[in-house]
Amino acid sequence: MPLPFTWPEHFFRSTVLWGFSRAGSARISKCWFAPSSCLRSSGAFCTGCTAGRFSFGRERSHMNRRMFLAGAAAAAGAAGNAAKLAVEGGKPVREAPLKAGFFGTSVYGEEETRELADVVKTRRPFRWYGPGGEPPAKVATFEKEFARRMQTRYALAVTSGSAALQTAVAACEIGPGDEVILPAWTWHSCFNAIVLAGALPMFAEIDESFNIDPADIERKITPQTKLIMAVHLQGNPAAMDRILEVAKSHRIRVLEDCAQALGASYKGRPVGSLGDIGIYSMQINKTITSGEGGAVVTNDPVLFERASRYHDLGALRPLHEHELGGAKIESLAGSQFRMSEFTGGVLVAQLRKLDRIVDSVRSSARRVYDGIRDLPGIQLRGLPDPQGELGSAVFVGFESKTQCERFRAAMKAENVPASLPGGSAILPIAPHVEHKRTVHPAWPSFTSERGRAIRYGAECCPRTIDILSRFAGVSLDPTFTRSDTDDIVAAIRKVYPQVLRA
Repeated sequence: MPLPFTWPEHFFRSTVLWGFSRAGSARISKCWFAPSSCLRSSGAFCTGCTAGRFSFGRERSHMNRRMFLAGAAAAAGAAGNAAKLAVEGGKPVREAPLKAGFFGTSVYGEEETRELADVVKTRRPFRWYGPGGEPPAKVATFEKEFARRMQTRYALAVTSGSAALQTAVAACEIGPGDEVILPAWTWHSCFNAIVLAGALPMFAEIDESFNIDPADIERKITPQTKLIMAVHLQGNPAAMDRILEVAKSHRIRVLEDCAQALGASYKGRPVGSLGDIGIYSMQINKTITSGEGGAVVTNDPVLFERASRYHDLGALRPLHEHELGGAKIESLAGSQFRMSEFTGGVLVAQLRKLDRIVDSVRSSARRVYDGIRDLPGIQLRGLPDPQGELGSAVFVGFESKTQCERFRAAMKAENVPASLPGGSAILPIAPHVEHKRTVHPAWPSFTSERGRAIRYGAECCPRTIDILSRFAGVSLDPTFTRSDTDDIVAAIRKVYPQVLRA
């Protein structure tokens, strides 16, 4: 039977796969010459092979050139003859740097334009009333569709993720004398919302998921603890089963901050729907965007009414009163975080594209994970629910900060940049946090005996600092092609083993 490829190609394929086999990184099964695209046991370089075997005669191998070269590099590395790194003068994986863009704006189109034009045409930019007989409906439509998508009873649209946090904290009746536990690595808005309420922030360490460590939450609980902020960072859901278990045992509410994880889920449920109250951001760096924007969700009617009143100067508008079936509480002092119809219109269009965005970026992330998980010694970011992760970045870890720095430098030279975890800050070492600076020296958060005694700084989060110095990740976006993800896989497979051996 004639071979469906030339003898030199057969030789190199066999050599490549011998290298894979010797490295112990794949099990060859049902493939006479076993192209790497059929290595179904590891998923490495898989292009969707459904046969699991090589077909002679009518069908050629579906191994493409990029996969063949990546396999050759891996085999060479396994045999002790690793491809020369670009940082040392070798040929880079890509000719031009790979750069991830913004999620939501990548799908902007006629839908967003029509929504904006409709607001201008009807001259009704304010959400509650305007010219004409019919009330404006963009924000109301967004709230209704968002609640349905997040599988919650209520949704409230606000001006930003920071506004959503302040509103949710107020809804939970947090104030002076209360303590709120939050992760040491998160965005400034979490700390600010607690302090602006007059409460005391208590930092818990993160684990290797980059999210708050449930065990450290339990260690930080005191009789004054009234709220836990479970922040789903960099698209990765926190370990909600354990967090909710701890919270329930101490009768403490849980606020889910989903600003960086809109579209992610935990064990089949959208993040934000598991705790007592959840918040989201639609700022430009988030999954869907209107430039700025936010939302609060809950299943609790009293929490929703408090949130609605707080975001609108203490008032309860007829639409929300109707949703509640009547007011449950008295009016209260509040802020003004009402969303405009322009923002609401854009978010209606964006929300209808959310699943498309999430499906695309998750597919890219899974191709990368499948292509690197068989690397000997590979350390990946902890994923409490791998199926629910958003997939906005793929992180690999190292035993030391020095190894991580070498990896980042080498990946940059390959034109597949990797960076330290971003989008947040190690708050206990931020100057205004460490020195407890507020808008007024008599601010109640730090004037009580407990507030004066609390000490922030590096000594309160050594594990967080260590973890974040040893992980580096490649960011993804919904526009990445299969070729882009192949390049990410090839670069990591080329660089990671050599960094470990150095």
